[in-house]
Amino acid sequence: MATQAFQEAHFAPKDLAYDYQALSPCISEQTLHFHHDKHYVGYVNKLNELVVGTPFAEKSFEEMILEADGGIYNNAAQAWNHEFYFEQFSATPKHAPEGALLDAISRSFGSYDEMKRRVVTAAGALFGSGWIWLAEDKEGKLSVVSSPNAGNPMREGLRPLFCVDVWEHAYYLDYQNRRPDAVAAFWEILDWKRVEERFEK
Repeated sequence: MATQAFQEAHFAPKDLAYDYQALSPCISEQTLHFHHDKHYVGYVNKLNELVVGTPFAEKSFEEMILEADGGIYNNAAQAWNHEFYFEQFSATPKHAPEGALLDAISRSFGSYDEMKRRVVTAAGALFGSGWIWLAEDKEGKLSVVSSPNAGNPMREGLRPLFCVDVWEHAYYLDYQNRRPDAVAAFWEILDWKRVEERFEK
């Protein structure tokens, strides 16, 4: 288990809520092992090293995202981003939003299909590594946000609802340089029930 090796550390990585093969073929078992066990766990491990002797040692990922800079910010944001990313998937996902979330999507984008189009366009346009987010502002308006590297829309006062990881390590073993194919597969495993729960909090 991922958390067992970190019982002495302040920050411990979360195990996946599903089996490693559960998202195949959209995300392969090999990619999940690599992405979760190496990259995500690596960010948590590095953060535990960096915060020793600093005021951030007892703070949450969210507090560090809002307050830190440099290596502490990058590793805390990447740890949070990855937890948020892995938690939004299911082997048996709800494939479309309903109710209040669908209403908010329609108000903000005109339609569900237009929201998806903007996410796909943003994912293709982001140069290099980063994240694409569906996020909500304080007035309840939704937007698609592109964040390079370890960026997180909480820094801009927005509340994330889902994210697309466009770092190459998230898809290269399965799709090589075909990022559009990886983004197309994303919609097949995104669990809108989970996104609705985040929206309703």
